[in-house]
Amino acid sequence: MEQAGESGNMVHVGAVLLRASARCTFAVMMLSAPPLSAAALSHFPDPMFHDGMEGAGAGPFNDFDAARFLAQATFGPNDADIADLRARGYQGWIDRQMDPVQTPPSSQLAYYSWVSGGLGENTGYGNIVEAWFLGALGGPDPQFPANAAKNHTDQLRQRIAFALSEIFVISDQNTFIDQHPDGQAYFYDILSNNAFGNFRTLLEQVTLSPAMGVYLNMQGNPRANLAQNLHPDENYAREINQLFSIGLVVLNQDGTPFLSGGKPVPTYDQSVVTNFAHVFTGWTWAGCTTAAVFKTCGQHGLDFQLPMIAPSPYTYHDNGTDLTNDIVSKQLLNYPPPNYAVNPDLHAAVNGGVLAAGGTPQTDLTFALDNIFNHPNVGPFISKQLIQRLVTSNPSPQYVRRVSNVFNNNGSNQRGDLAAVVRAILLDPEARYGQFQDPEVFGKLREPLLRITHFWRVMGARHQCAAAGYANGGYLNPYRYAGYDLAYGTNDTIYGNGVGQAPIKADTVFNFFKPGYIPGGEMAAAGLLGPEFQINTDTLISNSTTAIIQFYGQGFDISDAPACTGYGPPGEVAIDRSSDIAFLTANGNAALIDRYSKLFMSGQMSPFMRQTLLTYLNSLGGSAKQRVNALLMLVLTSPEYMIQK
Repeated sequence: MEQAGESGNMVHVGAVLLRASARCTFAVMMLSAPPLSAAALSHFPDPMFHDGMEGAGAGPFNDFDAARFLAQATFGPNDADIADLRARGYQGWIDRQMDPVQTPPSSQLAYYSWVSGGLGENTGYGNIVEAWFLGALGGPDPQFPANAAKNHTDQLRQRIAFALSEIFVISDQNTFIDQHPDGQAYFYDILSNNAFGNFRTLLEQVTLSPAMGVYLNMQGNPRANLAQNLHPDENYAREINQLFSIGLVVLNQDGTPFLSGGKPVPTYDQSVVTNFAHVFTGWTWAGCTTAAVFKTCGQHGLDFQLPMIAPSPYTYHDNGTDLTNDIVSKQLLNYPPPNYAVNPDLHAAVNGGVLAAGGTPQTDLTFALDNIFNHPNVGPFISKQLIQRLVTSNPSPQYVRRVSNVFNNNGSNQRGDLAAVVRAILLDPEARYGQFQDPEVFGKLREPLLRITHFWRVMGARHQCAAAGYANGGYLNPYRYAGYDLAYGTNDTIYGNGVGQAPIKADTVFNFFKPGYIPGGEMAAAGLLGPEFQINTDTLISNSTTAIIQFYGQGFDISDAPACTGYGPPGEVAIDRSSDIAFLTANGNAALIDRYSKLFMSGQMSPFMRQTLLTYLNSLGGSAKQRVNALLMLVLTSPEYMIQK
């Protein structure tokens, strides 16, 4: 995507956001400046000499490259992470992030258990938000603040888990799930623990997670009883295919639809959904026994923290209906794929996709998940969505194919290796150089929640009061992140400080936005996808701007930190501007603009925007703190920042 505002002819993705953002008060000044000639504003380097011809994976070669990589692979770059990445290089940094010994995985369930058990607090969804921000922002573990080995440094793992949570969706909008935040934490840990594992393992653990079982009606799903006109629920059978694995139409390995007679070919029909529904029966709470009755079984204790089981025999409610797995023969996905002959990594469905009668719940489930996992669509379907969440909304077919090939075979004849897939996504030449190669198409709109994490990570967010809990008399702990406004201000409400997005809080199983969403106007005319634009409504633009200005922008200096005046434990979050104020005082307006260009925009701020900001800051006068405040607000609400390139 071209830099927004560089010329009178705005292009595609940047143009749509530019016009939307023009309604934001704090962007008006930049947008009202007269356009300069395109030639005078060119700021792209020559990519031919960028890396000394050593290849995309050999960098980073400067701080801007490092910041840009971290914008894709983390929740936002900061000075420490840029320095660490420069020292290790792309490959070394990824190696360390993927090593569970050097970089232990953050656990939402462990944190939740500490708050509820160790601190004795009443717990709820706010603690899930708190645990999520702990993983997203990093820093010391509140349980062990003095032990550096316990620090939350698994940025890549948590970033991939968040991307997966937008594919494998559950939501506390479901009342039952909302009542069991431990189940939400357990589910999210499945995503983070499998972020670098195998997709087949992830698929099974998600399938048997109690929260997913509740959300999509697989928990307690009974076998068919035609005498009672009882049929298995089809919800999970439909969504595991449509949303979690293969999609609605047969795909080429580059993610484009496979056409027959000029038309896309459906991946399955209603009869296949019905047969999958017969597979996903017989599973319920881990605490159930063969003698249990549904009304008195489960829903308490550890049942939301353990995989579902398939007990037998078992009664469903009080009507005597057998819950045991439906044992009839089932026709599942049949796929001699259209490109089977030219791609030896793709195979035809075992037994033509026919699941023979007489199996157990576990054997049927194993066959069904293998049947889905080996479908040739899974590689391009999942790979493209991960590329969209991390790098660009419109990856080229060649980019998708390269990553799909790694999904199909990681080089050691292993299919579904997510660690290899993530590495391939981030180190692909298009990820590293796409902003030069196709500037009108490359990039993505930043998600509202990720704009907050980016801002907070750059600005060293911590609590301003931060009592750790009622149990220990108000011990101060600056590494708890979910005060009243935070827990309830980042949720999906359009009111107050809401930014339209929060972890595990989508309105539907389709996430906050669909991967195939095409905004109207120029993007629709060009056939360009813009998933995040689906929630970029006028109200969201206004409220997210207000969130940055009125709440998330509230900060303190070390010398004048305000007294704790929040709503009570665990307090509110604020940023520390003191280092930037000192930097501005020592180096001047232009230097701070360049610093923010690096940290927030990976050095991609256009000369037009830089000069406009410099002219304004020079005319503003006032204290250094006022100029820092003004610059932060202008950068963070600017169209150029909104598009991650």
